[in-house]
Amino acid sequence: AMAAPARAWLAFGFSPEEAAGEPGPGPGPWRLEAGPEGISRVWPAWSYVVVETGAGLELRSAGQRRPLPGWAEALPSETHLVLRGPAGTRAWRREAALSGALSGALRDEPAWSRDLPAEPPPPLPLLPGGFATPRPPFFTALPAAVRARRLVLGAEHALALGAAGEVFAWGGGRHGQLGHGLLEPELQPRLVEALAGVPMQAVAAGGWHSASISEAGDLYVWGWNESGQLALPSKALAEEAGAGPAQSEPASDAGQLAAEDAAFISIQAFPALLDLPQDLEVSAVSCGSRHTAVVTRGGELYTWGWGKYGQLGHGNNVSSDQARRVEHLVAEGLRVEDVVCGPWTTYVRVQEP
Repeated sequence: AMAAPARAWLAFGFSPEEAAGEPGPGPGPWRLEAGPEGISRVWPAWSYVVVETGAGLELRSAGQRRPLPGWAEALPSETHLVLRGPAGTRAWRREAALSGALSGALRDEPAWSRDLPAEPPPPLPLLPGGFATPRPPFFTALPAAVRARRLVLGAEHALALGAAGEVFAWGGGRHGQLGHGLLEPELQPRLVEALAGVPMQAVAAGGWHSASISEAGDLYVWGWNESGQLALPSKALAEEAGAGPAQSEPASDAGQLAAEDAAFISIQAFPALLDLPQDLEVSAVSCGSRHTAVVTRGGELYTWGWGKYGQLGHGNNVSSDQARRVEHLVAEGLRVEDVVCGPWTTYVRVQEP
C-alpha cells in the first residue's frame, strides 16, 4: 500500500512569539511542529493557537505547548477560550487557559458552561439553538428560521451559511460588512438578498469584511477595503505606493482627480464577484483582521490585503489590493489543501511532494 501523502501546516505573519514581545521566526513560513499523527485542524487567536493532533487538542503560545485533554473543538480569543467536548461547552479566561490550568484537573471554574445534547453537534461556533462567542454573553440564540450549517464571527458582525446555501448577515454594519447595501447594524440574522439564487458552499468573516464561495467556485467579497482586503482598488494603498496626485497639478484638473478618486473603493456595501487571475475556481477562503486568503481548486494559495507582518506570504511586509499567488509554495512543490487566517497570520495545510 502507498504511504499516505505527508501533510504539514505552515504559517506566515505574526507569531505567538512576537505577541509575547520576543523575536519572531522571520518573514518566511514557519512549520507547526507535529508528531507522527500530524495536525488536522488549527484555531488561531492573536497571541496563541489551538491545534488538533491525533492525541487531542493542544494550546500553543510563545514557548509553550499545553495539552487540552478531552476537548474536541476550540473557539479562541484574547479574552476567553471556548472549548467543546462530548458533554458540553465551556469558556475560560485566556489567562487561565494559558497558565495550564486546563491541562490538569480543570481547577479553575469556567467563566461559562452549557451542556450539550447527545447527538453530534454542528461545528463551533454553532451550538444547538444558537451560537457561541469567545466573550460575554458566550451564547446567543438563533431564530429557528435560520437553519445554519456554518457560522463565522467578525470583529462586530456574524455570517451564517444556511442549509440551502443562502447567506445571513447581522451585527455591526458601518463598514458594509453585512452586504445589505446599507451601513446600518442589524440585530437579527438577515438574508443577504444580493446573493439570493446563488447557492454558497462557504463563508468567511474578517475583522470588518466578508467573503463567500459559490458552489461553482466563484468568490464574492464585501465590506471594508481600506487595506485592499477585498482585492478592489484601495486609495490608501495607492497613496502609500506614492501614486497620489502630484503637487504641481493645476486646479483645472480637479475633475480628473475626482474621477480617479471614484475608481477607488473604501467600502463595498453589496457583495462583489471577484475576478481572480485566469478565472480560477476557489475551494476555500479565510479572512484575517484585514487580509484575505483563498485556496484554488488546483491547490494554490492566493492572498491580498494588509501585509505589515508578512501574513500575505510573499516574503515582504507590503500590503496589496490585488490577488497574488504565493510563489514560495509553488516553488517548493507544495499543494495547498486548506487555509485558516488568524487576525494577523495565515496558516496553510499543504501536501508535500
